[in-house]
Formats: sequence, C-alpha cells, structure tokens
Amino acid sequence: MIDARNVLTDLKISRPGLWFPTIWIYLVPFHLEDKFWEQIPFWIGLLFVTFPLNYLVYGLNDYNDISSDKINDRKGNFLFGAKASEAFLDLVPKRIAYVILPFILYFSIKAGLIMFFLLGIMILVNIVYNYPPFRIKERPPFEILIQAGYVLTVIFSVILNDLEMIPWQTVLYLILFAFQAHVAGEIMDVEPDLISHKRTTATIIGRKNTKFLMILLLIIETYILAFWFHDYVLAGILGVFFLWMLLDVFIVFKDKPYTLPQMKLFGLGMNLSAFATMVWVLYSGKLLHPLI
Repeated sequence: MIDARNVLTDLKISRPGLWFPTIWIYLVPFHLEDKFWEQIPFWIGLLFVTFPLNYLVYGLNDYNDISSDKINDRKGNFLFGAKASEAFLDLVPKRIAYVILPFILYFSIKAGLIMFFLLGIMILVNIVYNYPPFRIKERPPFEILIQAGYVLTVIFSVILNDLEMIPWQTVLYLILFAFQAHVAGEIMDVEPDLISHKRTTATIIGRKNTKFLMILLLIIETYILAFWFHDYVLAGILGVFFLWMLLDVFIVFKDKPYTLPQMKLFGLGMNLSAFATMVWVLYSGKLLHPLI
C-alpha cells in the first residue's frame, strides 16, 4: 500500500513552488499558433519537467544537503522543499530512479539516441553539482555558473517536440534567468548556510553584495529583452523587479534577513509573475525572434 505521507514528502522534495523555471524554459520554443496542446508528446514532456525532473534536481540536492536543511526555516513546505528525515532521504536516489526511468525509456524511443544522451547529460550535471569529488554546489562562483544546465530543458523540449532550435540570444537570456533564480535562493539561505559551513557565493561576499549581483543580472536581462527582442512587456516586468531590488538593498531590508512569511510572499509573487510571463511568451513569440 502506498503511504500518502511519503508521497506528500516526495512532492515537497520536488518543490512545486519552484517548478516554474523548468516549466517556463520548456515552453519557450512554442507559439500558440503551433497548436502544440494537440500533441501527446508535448503533455508527457510537460509532465516530466514538473515533478519528475524537479524530484531529480532537488532530491539529489536534499540527499547531499541534510545538515543545512535541518536548520533552514524556509524548508518544510511545498514552496521551498521538505524537511525529510535522514532515513527517508537515504531512499531518495532509488525512488528518483523509479520515477524517471519510464520517462527516459519513452523519450529515447520517441526521439532516438540523441535524447538518451541528452537525458544522461542532465543527470550527470546534477551528479557533478551534488556529489564529491566535484560537488560544484560548494565551489563559488561555479555553483551559479552550473545553473546554465537548466538550458538543457529547452533543448529537451526542442528535440522531443521536433521544433526549430531557439536562437543563441534566447539561450543567453535563459542562462541569465537561471542564474537569477539561483542567486535569489542563496540570498534567502545565507544564515543556515553559514551555520552549516556551506560555501556559496552569498556566504562569501555577503547578502548585500549578492543583491547587487542580482541587480546586475536584472540590468543585463532587461537590456537584452528591450534592445535585442523589443519585448517591452517582459523588460517592463523585470524593470519593476529591478526597482524593487533597489528599494530592498538601499531602504527596506538592506543587509537584514527576510522573515519566513516574507519569503513565502516573495515565492508566491515569483509564481504569479512566472505564470503571467509564460502566457505572454507563448502569445507574443518574441523570444523566438531576436532583432540583432
């Protein structure tokens, strides 16, 4: 019999509140005119980039991050992840294999050997990120740079759905988007990471300087959207976020940590803005047509 509590813990480990980067990136190559929703592989791929892929990413992360997660107040929910016992986490790698192997089999049959190798690379990136002797997650600033691996999701989408490869300008923007999402998490985790002696860019340069890094990323992203794609809607949304970060770092929070309710509010805001921008990206198709 399936234990409902274990299923809920597995779901928490996958962080439904942080599924938006993989879903967002998966949808970028599509346009509403394509009527992609009529294709079964599209839906199976979309399912994969929700729970299964994020269970792989965050499950291996939690398996190798027990000490810092135990003292992290933002853990223990569907937004930021579970606080699972060590005994439960010991079984997570095996449970990940059970979850993703059927998808690997289906996608490899559907799209061929290139898909099999791509999925292998996605798994390898997560191993290199989490496991010794590499454990890139504690080798700043490489723990940020390796987030470029999220772009593999868009390549997966293109191959699975037999789409045209997206332009390099779009790939660059998505890499910066992945950097930004990771840096936001590091800003929220400074205290538990320091207590558990986990090395990150944020613990080394400090919360305030990491916020300046976030501001720099937002400036570059906004410039790319406005001047390379003429996407003034997305650029405007990032511009609002940029203004908020200026208020945050100079007036509101400065170097102070966020409270748990504040972090949950920020997480809700990120999900709402992600949903709105997904709709816009699918409707406009601007990210598929750079003007430089």
